[in-house]
Amino acid sequence: MIKLASYNMRKGIGTDRRRNPERTLEVLREIDADVVALQEADRRFGPREMVLDHHLLDEHSDWKAVPLNVRERSMGWHGNAILVRKSAEIVDCGAIHLPALEPRGAVVADVKLGDEVLRVIGMHLDLLGLWRRRQAHAILAHLAAASEPRPTVMMGDLNDWSARSGCLRDFGAKFRIAPTGPSFHARRPVGRLDRIMISPELQLKDCGVHASAAARKASDHLPVWAVVERA
Repeated sequence: MIKLASYNMRKGIGTDRRRNPERTLEVLREIDADVVALQEADRRFGPREMVLDHHLLDEHSDWKAVPLNVRERSMGWHGNAILVRKSAEIVDCGAIHLPALEPRGAVVADVKLGDEVLRVIGMHLDLLGLWRRRQAHAILAHLAAASEPRPTVMMGDLNDWSARSGCLRDFGAKFRIAPTGPSFHARRPVGRLDRIMISPELQLKDCGVHASAAARKASDHLPVWAVVERA
C-alpha cells in the first residue's frame, strides 16, 4: 500500500501569520506519507526560494524533493513540488505548463516505490472557473500524450468548491476523486479545495483530512491524505 498526501503549505506561513518551516515539517511527519504533493512550497517573489530547504529535509525527515530543476533556488514549479521517500527511485520528472492569466503550473514525476512505478501529478489551479477547466484539459492532455501509461495519482489545491461542475467534473470522467473531506479554512474547514484523484488501476483503501493541532496552525489549509494499492 502507498500513502499519499497533498498540502498547500502557504509558503510556511501559519494562521498566526508567522513563517515556520519546522512547523510545516512537523505536520508532514505526523502524516508520514510515502509521496507528498506540496503547493506554495516556494516564496512568491524574487528568486522564489524554497521554504523547506534541502538541509531541513536531509537532517529531519525521510523525504527528498523531486529535482525539477526549473529554478536554481526553488523546490518546485510555480510553488508545486513533490516529496518522496529517500528510498524511492525517481524514474522521470518534469513541469507541465498550464494556460493561465497569472503564473500557474503543474509538476509530474514517475516514482518507483518497491516494485511499483507510480505517476504523480501535483497542481495548484486558478481561482477562476474558466481557467481551471482549461488547466484541467491541459493536464489530461499531457497524460494522454504520455508514451508509457502508468497508474496515476493527481493531487493539489484545485480551488473548486463543487465536485459536480467545472474542472472536477472533467477530472472525474476518468479519475476517482477521494472523498477526503473539507480542508479549508484550517481553523474552520468548510471548503473541499484540496483533492486527491486516482486512476482506475488503483484502489482507494482509506482517506481523510489531517486535522491535528499542529496542522490547524501551520497553514490556512489542512493536508488531505489517501492510502491506495494496485487494483
